Amino acid sequence: MARIAVGGFQHETNTFASLPATLADFQAPDAWPGLVRGAELFDAVRGINLPAAGFIDEARAEGSPLIPLAWCAAQPSGRVAREAFESISQMLLEDLAAASSLDAVYLDLHGAMVAEHVDDADGELLARVRRLVGRDVRIVASLDFHANVSPRMVEIADALIGYRTYPHVDMADTGARAFVLLREVLQRPCPVRLRRSLPFLIPLTSQCTLLEPMRSLMEQAEQPNPAGVASLGFFPGFPAADVAECGPSVVAFGHDPRAVERAVGSLHAAVLGQEAAFGLELAGVEEAVELARQHDGRPGHPLILADTQDNPGAGGNADTTTLLKALVAADIPGTLAGVLWDPEAAARAHAAGEGAWVDLALGARSAFPGETPLAARYRVERLGDGKFTGTGPFYRGGRFELGPMALLSLGGARIVVATRKQQAADQAMFRHVGAEPAEATVLMLKSSVHFRADFGPMAGRVVLVEAPGPNPADPARLPFTRLPPAMRLRPGAARLR
Repeated sequence: MARIAVGGFQHETNTFASLPATLADFQAPDAWPGLVRGAELFDAVRGINLPAAGFIDEARAEGSPLIPLAWCAAQPSGRVAREAFESISQMLLEDLAAASSLDAVYLDLHGAMVAEHVDDADGELLARVRRLVGRDVRIVASLDFHANVSPRMVEIADALIGYRTYPHVDMADTGARAFVLLREVLQRPCPVRLRRSLPFLIPLTSQCTLLEPMRSLMEQAEQPNPAGVASLGFFPGFPAADVAECGPSVVAFGHDPRAVERAVGSLHAAVLGQEAAFGLELAGVEEAVELARQHDGRPGHPLILADTQDNPGAGGNADTTTLLKALVAADIPGTLAGVLWDPEAAARAHAAGEGAWVDLALGARSAFPGETPLAARYRVERLGDGKFTGTGPFYRGGRFELGPMALLSLGGARIVVATRKQQAADQAMFRHVGAEPAEATVLMLKSSVHFRADFGPMAGRVVLVEAPGPNPADPARLPFTRLPPAMRLRPGAARLR
């Protein structure tokens, strides 16, 4: 059986966000494990909806010997600090160099990582791995749905494979598919590889595979590969990255040049043909509050207001307060908001204890321009240690460690606060501190799309709100300087220059 080294280094970089990803950010656990190295990797990811977990399970079922390297991930943020990128890359390379008689390397990557000193960080990591193992060792990587796939990545890897869903409910499944693909390229390498970019950026909220046009496009991408094509993928890209590689692409690996060209051309044309359908529907804060006032409040069918521009899953900090202040001022009974990042507020709530009243200046810790704390006297309803297991389709099996958490009440609103940032995409995050999302009239969630996996089925209505935050929903509002001249900043928008 093939001897396979397994490792991973994941980060989705919003180059416009102010806070960098430090080495400490990769070392600390949140929903995913913190930095692990060696045999500890296997237990750390086991049972979690992660590509590495799916790959390991599939490989072990086949009896393939696995050599663990290092694995880590950090919350989306600004660029990865040089120290973090170099330190973690060195760990992976040291462990790889210590492994003997390898047949292949599997890497669990994101595909949209940007470091302080290198824009195509995933491509750079793949290049360093290739230099170390040589051309005869196969390299396969799984990538996030939002990967900004670079020509360098396609050139260096023997094959790449990506998620097919957003919300990403198929991460572990993608890892399993990566093993099947690696087994194929071990038997028959893919000399043909093709990447074709799309000429427009797609807003994150328009990339949801539960909605059109992405649902139909991904159904086409998921069709069985034609003869001569080993893998075919559509990557909508991560639009908040000011790098040359930013943007959607169709990527294929295979053996037959004509078959690969036809497969890529067909999917590429299908995406182009749907450009006008990638709508961006956003409500302003005042409109969102008025919709909340009018909502019928049926039990089990809350109005969901997605505070998408402060989504910590895309570089936000989960601490802006504009939408929260407006909802508190409206005093709508049954409002439940979260998850707000405020370590100081969580600590003070724990010091005060359940049932206590405490004066807090809540939120706005990251000093985003124009944002100020929500200063008030809050009642501490419930406390939690931040340790629980994800139960929803996206965070399934994730062993959360969010530090001290609190459920605070203010008028008709209840607010879930955590010590560590985490996108509000799993009901367990609220239930941990005694709040049942289905009982809310209005749910304000710091998320863009991932919330739909666990909260979507209960929603009476979903509204994407354009409140202030470091993750603009409309890419055309970002001050790009490095995109290709022909790139349209959103579907149907004017070209960059």
